[in-house]
Order: sequence, then structure tokens, then C-alpha cells
Amino acid sequence: MIRGERIIEGAIGANGGRLDKALADASGLSRERIKALLGEGRITLDRQPATQASIKVSEGTPFAITVPDAIPAMAAAQDIPLVVVYEDEHLIVVDKPAGLVVHPAAGNLDCTLVNALLHHCRGQLSGIGGVARPGIVHRIDKDTSGLIVAAKSDTAHEGLARQFADHSIERIYLAFVAGRPVPPAGTVRGNIARSSTNRKKMALVSEGRGKHAVTHYKTKEGYRDWSVIQCELETGRTHQVRVHMASIGHGLLGDAVYGRTHPRLRPILSQLHFARQALHAAVLGFVHPVTDDPLRFESAPPADMEELLVELRRSS
Repeated sequence: MIRGERIIEGAIGANGGRLDKALADASGLSRERIKALLGEGRITLDRQPATQASIKVSEGTPFAITVPDAIPAMAAAQDIPLVVVYEDEHLIVVDKPAGLVVHPAAGNLDCTLVNALLHHCRGQLSGIGGVARPGIVHRIDKDTSGLIVAAKSDTAHEGLARQFADHSIERIYLAFVAGRPVPPAGTVRGNIARSSTNRKKMALVSEGRGKHAVTHYKTKEGYRDWSVIQCELETGRTHQVRVHMASIGHGLLGDAVYGRTHPRLRPILSQLHFARQALHAAVLGFVHPVTDDPLRFESAPPADMEELLVELRRSS
């Protein structure tokens, strides 16, 4: 074996079928990774080079896949403390604090969740798409706290992405909003896209534009000026809870972009130095992409939201 590579050898499983799927089932690699390796000429069938993902193969056909070691991620590993809720060889669930950006981007090239995961998971990442990096399949805003899952392998990444795409992931957020929603429970539907007047904002747009978005909300505690609500996401669009709740007149407390805090509540937020949207990803549930076990995690609101809740109750 050439240094820096490993060879996976075996035989096509029962019933054969389409090459990329049969090899993914037999090797544990994702179909996308198989397609990439086919394009690089790294796969043989019965000792003959294979290049087409769609060809049909028979049960028992021997194969060999030469898999190069994953190249290092561009992002740097950084020793940033993490609250790990669950971890195994395939994935990791983290309780993200408010203020931590999820993914490096212009203006936030380091000190992100990805940088932290690269350090925490060093030596455990199998190389997603050929790169040693955690697979981020969903994001939560910098100033939103709560649960987020990341994949450690191609197979886990592909399986989680499929669940997010078909909206089978359970995601429940806790939010403090202005006013008291009427009715106390309901569903907000509205396509979301980048605002045409402010590229840093998202906005509701007409049917046929943007991405379909659905939020189910339920009031847990309601007062004249503010309420605690639970939002269950049917879809997961950028700023979805913030945009949808603002669209029905109940923007999130502390949200400088979409919210309008009632004058009676401003002194409380100022006194507590609460300067973020009051939003917490409280529940995350999904089927393990490798073991098929159902997983469900809950996270209590962080200290700043608990402190805010105490003061809001005291003022009501």
C-alpha cells in the first residue's frame, strides 16, 4: 500500500445494482465520495478500472477502492471549550453558547465552532469529501444558543443531510417574544429569501420566490408585553423563527434586526446587558444515520435567558 492511502477490498453485496450505491453499501463510503473516487480512477472492478457510477454490477463482483488520506482542512484547529452533549465515532452534538459563530467566513475566519470541532475531533475525522473536517449539516445564528449536530464521516454527513432535506429532524426552539400571540398557538407559513433592500436581512417574499418555510408555535407563558413561546420548525431556513415571529407582530426580545422591544421592557434588557435575540435551540431529535437508533436531546435555557425570564416575570 502506498503511504498516505488505504485500500478497501471486497465484493459487491446481494442483488448487485447500480455501482455507486453498491460500493457505498459495501465500503461505508458515501455515494458522493464513491463518485469522486471513480472520477479520479481509484476504483477497480474485477481488476479492471471503473469510471461510471451508473453501470449495473453483479453480486459477488470483486472491487478495490484506493482511498487517499484526507487533506487537512483550511480552517485551523483551535482549543475552544465545548459543551458536548453526545459523541460517538460518527457524529457529535454540541450545546453552542450564544456568541459563537458556527462556520468560518469573511469577517470570522477563526474562533468558530468548526475551529473548535477540528481541535476536539482531531484524529477522529475520516475525511468528508476528502477533507478532514466536521460535516456541518445545519447552522444556528451566532447569537442563538443551543443544540447543533455535526458529522464526523461522509456516511453520517450524507444521512443527516438527507433527514434535514426531508424535514424529518425534530427541532424545537424556545423564544421570548414581544406581546401575547393571538391565537396562542398556530402555524406561520411564508417563503423566506434575502431582503432586496438589506442584504444582511432575510424577508418574507411572495410565493414562487425564496424558500418555503413553516413554523409551528405554541405559547408557554403569556403576558401583555411579552411571552415565552415554543417554535417547532418544519423547515430550517436562515433566521426562520426571527422572521416568522416578527411577521405576525411578535418579534424576539433583544433582536436588533427584526424585533421591536416594547419601551417598558427596554430598561430590563439594558440593565441585564441582554443584547441578543432571546432564542435557544432547546430540542434536537433525529435517527442516527449509521445505527438507525432514535436520538433526542434537550438543552435547558442558558443563564442569560433564565436571568431575563426572572426579571420579566418580576415586572409583570
